Parts: sequence; structure tokens; C-alpha cells
Amino acid sequence: MSAPASLREFELNQTRRQLFGRSALGVGTAALAGLLQQDLSAAERTGVEGLHHIPRAKRVIYLFMSGGPSHHDLWDYKPKMKEMFGQPLPDEVRDGQRITGMTAGQQILPICPSKYRFTKQQNNDQGVWVSELLPHTAKVAHELCVVYSTYTEAINHDPAITYIQTGSQIPGRPSLGAWLSYGLGSTNENLPSYVVMHARSNHAEQSLFSRLWGTGFLPADHQGVLLRSSGDPVLYLNNPAGVSRNDRRAQLDALSVLNQAHYQQYGDPEVLARIRQHEMAYRMQSSVPELMDLSQETDETFQLYGDDARTPGTFAACCLNARRLAERGVRNIQIFHRGWDAHGNLPGEHESQCRDIDQGCAALISDLRRRGMLDDTLVVWGGEFGRTSYCQGRLTRESYGRDHHPRCFTVWMAGGGVKPGITYGRTDDFAYNIADEFGNPLRPQPAKETWTPGTMHIHDLNATILHLLGIDHRRLTYRYQGRDFRLTDIDGHVVRDILV
Repeated sequence: MSAPASLREFELNQTRRQLFGRSALGVGTAALAGLLQQDLSAAERTGVEGLHHIPRAKRVIYLFMSGGPSHHDLWDYKPKMKEMFGQPLPDEVRDGQRITGMTAGQQILPICPSKYRFTKQQNNDQGVWVSELLPHTAKVAHELCVVYSTYTEAINHDPAITYIQTGSQIPGRPSLGAWLSYGLGSTNENLPSYVVMHARSNHAEQSLFSRLWGTGFLPADHQGVLLRSSGDPVLYLNNPAGVSRNDRRAQLDALSVLNQAHYQQYGDPEVLARIRQHEMAYRMQSSVPELMDLSQETDETFQLYGDDARTPGTFAACCLNARRLAERGVRNIQIFHRGWDAHGNLPGEHESQCRDIDQGCAALISDLRRRGMLDDTLVVWGGEFGRTSYCQGRLTRESYGRDHHPRCFTVWMAGGGVKPGITYGRTDDFAYNIADEFGNPLRPQPAKETWTPGTMHIHDLNATILHLLGIDHRRLTYRYQGRDFRLTDIDGHVVRDILV
């Protein structure tokens, strides 16, 4: 290509904003530093020495229940609702809060108590209530911090999942895992710093989009790598027929020379990200088959996780693989389990869903504990919102449905610097509003100047996760389109009351 043509291509690929942004920030230099040293954190790349503070956790395993599990039927025990079966939800409880179009047309909103028994797992003065749907998880309740007062502004699935995963209801922002990859770097050069798995479900009617583990405007090599449940764990993991590993190495070397020349010509940091992705893919051809080979696991381990763990793609198998990934230095591991959107036959669907996840959740915590890893591994469980205290559609004592409910829902955390065997926050007698110690509703505002104790907005949840991993959520930023972005936007408070 002639010099004038090269200059013209550069001009076409370079906006005015990109020119000034790259000149001021030296993004290319920072990206090159990441290429030369695999374990550089974002803090080091921007000139700040080390993490922001001493971390309590080295890694996080996030068990995401997509669709909105019912806090009424799993965690938040409300015996008063049984006395008011079928009665209209009092107007002062709803207090004009919006509801979805799916129940807006109902003449009444009938109170719908859970049909399931709850038992209190008493390991201290407080204790944790657990539904009979989760008998295995009940056995590890002494390890859990159960948060009743999580809340969000999003009332429909896609914006709600996008919000809790990326900090914005509008698609295009980096995911939590991508921010952690950018902030923490990697401790295993043969595996990605962020790995995602999709567990099988009998009710997987909702789609999950790659933006939920995507990088947004962060460098592309921080995207989560999806391990598939059937076939090759990663697409194109094996070389084509007739191509040896040496051939593949030679191809990558030649491609790297071309990409480096392109980078020298145009200074685009995404070229370096592409080189790093190619090199990681090459190393994963050896590391991933070993990771996914469960033949060396003991019968005792399979007894702990259950027979389902022997079947690839089940939630139990994903949990076992999550432990193996954690052992190998992967910092960010996320398991998505779909099918919790129970508008009609909630008991039938939730019973199936709980059979899928109950033993795997309990086994993961027990396995991490017995291997001495739970204290520095943060495990998080929850969905994008909860379910309503009133019934959607026809109500009977044995069958009912629940609509979306963002005003309060339950998330639990374990290990990684979180107090075990406690509950945090309260809800009113209908688990409809967050409440104070006297049962009076608390209505924290979305854009709050001061944090309301006893509440956990999803920005607070993400801020607390980052804090436990040694990151100040206010200082982990990335400049894009003229402003500094962060996961928690302009909000978020670390909930220190739940920390050890």
C-alpha cells in the first residue's frame, strides 16, 4: 500500500475523539505492557501500585439464577401471609408502586403464601430460615450470609439482568466479570481470567446474551470465555484435520507478525487484544481438555455433588468444574441457570429448578471448605429480581404463579470475607418492601446521596464484591467517550455490616 493510501486508511479509521483520547492516555503503551506481562492488573497499568487494599477473596464464583427465583418460596419466611390467604394485598403495602402489565389488569392482587415448610437452621443467636425445597443447602446454612433486602429499579428480565451484570439497564457496558478481569489480571496464563458456563434446565425458555459476559468498551481480551456443555467445551478447540500443533504455532507466529505491523501502523490497541486472544486460544488447546476431564475425581467427590455431576452440562457438573477452575487460578467464574420465571405453575417449576441446583450449591461450598479454599473464595447466589407476594392468575393452595418483583429479593453470599450464618436486612410481613427493625417500610431512592442501612441496591452488591477482591469500586474506572466509567456508575456503597 502506498504512503498516501496508508495515510487515508488511517484517517478513515481514526475519529477526532479517538485521536485525542489515545494521545492523552497512551492506551497503546498500556496494552503493550499487558502483552509483555500477563499478570498486570488495571491498577498497575495505570500507574497505581498493587490493589487498592488487602483483599479477603482471591476469586469469585457467581451462581446466577436467571428469571427471578421466588424469595417467598425459598428464603424469606412470612407466616402472617398464611392467615391472609387470598385476601387483597393492602393498598398501603403496594403504595402505588408500579407492577408489570401481566398483573396490572387483575381486579385484585390476592395474597399468596408459600405452600412450603420452612425450618430455621440455628447455628447462632440469629439463624437462617430455609425452605424444604433446598434440603442440601440447608445443611450449609451456617456458611451463608442471606441478604433479604437486595433491590433494583428494573422490573423486566432483559434490562434487569443487564443491570445487575453490567451496572446499566442499557446494553453496551462491560460485565462484572470483565471489570474483574481488567482489574485483577490473571494468575494462570493457560486459562482465561473469566469463564462462563450455562447449566442445563428443564425450563430454559429465556435467552442469555453474550453481552452479559462481554467487555463493552474494555479491551476485548477481558470477555468471558463460554465453556459449552456438549461437544468441544470451546468452539474450534481442536485443530482441523491435517493441521498439527506445530503447524498451528507457525500460523499464529505469522499472523502475529502481520498484526504487529498493523498495530505499528495504526496504533489500535484492539490489535494487541486480538494477539493476546489468539495466544490464549493456543494455550487453551492443552489446558481445557485437562480441565474438563473429570476421570481423576474421586467417588467421594461425586457422592458429594451427586450423580448429576457425571453428566456434562448439569448444574452439579458446572459447580464441580467451577471448583476445578478455582484451583487452577481462574479468578472469575460464573454459572448461569435459566428457567426461574414462574408466572403460572410456580410450585411445579421451582421444584424442578431446586432439584437441579440444590445439591450442587451445597457441594460447592462444602468442597471449597474441605480443601481450605472457602475463606478466600467468594460464592454469590441470586437472580435479577424476586417474585410478588400476590398471585398472578388463578390462586389455589397448591398451585399459583408470581409476577416480577424488584423492590426486595434475596441473595446469599458465602466465604471470601463474608460473615457466615447471618441474615442481613428485613422485609415487611408480605416480603413486598424492605423494612426497618419495627416492620416499617424503607423506600431507598434509586439515586441516593446517602446509603440507607439495612438495604442492598445491586450497585451496593457489586461494590461489595469488588471490595472483597481488593478493589475500590470508585477507583476502578475506564475512560471512554470523554468520561470515566465504572461498574457502579455514580452510585454504590460497600455493605460493611456483612463483612468479617
